[in-house]
Amino acid sequence: MALILNIETATKNCSVSIAKEGKTLLCKEIATENFSHAEKLHVFIEAILEEANCSFKDIQAIAVSQGPGSYTGLRIGVSSAKGLCYALGIPLIAVDTLLLLASQLKIEEGLVVPMIDARRMEVYTAIFDANYIKIRDTKAEVIDATAYQEIDETIHLIGDGASKLKGLLTHPKFVFHEGIEYPSAKEMSNLSYEKYKKSDFVDVAYFEPYYLKDFVLNK
Repeated sequence: MALILNIETATKNCSVSIAKEGKTLLCKEIATENFSHAEKLHVFIEAILEEANCSFKDIQAIAVSQGPGSYTGLRIGVSSAKGLCYALGIPLIAVDTLLLLASQLKIEEGLVVPMIDARRMEVYTAIFDANYIKIRDTKAEVIDATAYQEIDETIHLIGDGASKLKGLLTHPKFVFHEGIEYPSAKEMSNLSYEKYKKSDFVDVAYFEPYYLKDFVLNK
């Protein structure tokens, strides 16, 4: 039996789930403008273990969202996951944040373009096909009205980065799914379990989040 603790803190959503054999048992999350990750993450972890009637010694691995996303959010989530893995002597699994976001949308055809807000008109984004195969690498990209002109297929846009572009991308090929804003640990369960089965782990000592851009302090 594989019990995996999943941690997602790459965006405004602070999210924790516990999963058994790839199925989510419980999930706790909250999305706030002021990023409550530092205050909420360990509270959620302790609460979810208690509600699942298990302890840290029952966990076989910890999965964390690897980015891209908020510098501070990623640092908090990855630091916490690494600390727990080191203390418990269990493996660490890293999950692509944009794949995690894309996996919330089920489509028969077309492309999924998850977008995480990176301020102003810039987003962290990639392109996935209907089977969640990444067909264009992750980028930090400024979106304008000419974006994706080379693509004829239907483009399904999700994430808090996509929501600010609705007035800009008006071609009928663009479909906005406004109900999907943030990646969630709830959807990490199957992704982390598939990696667990293949022993697809990262080095606890040396793993770093995929920040994509250097941290810039706002003065």
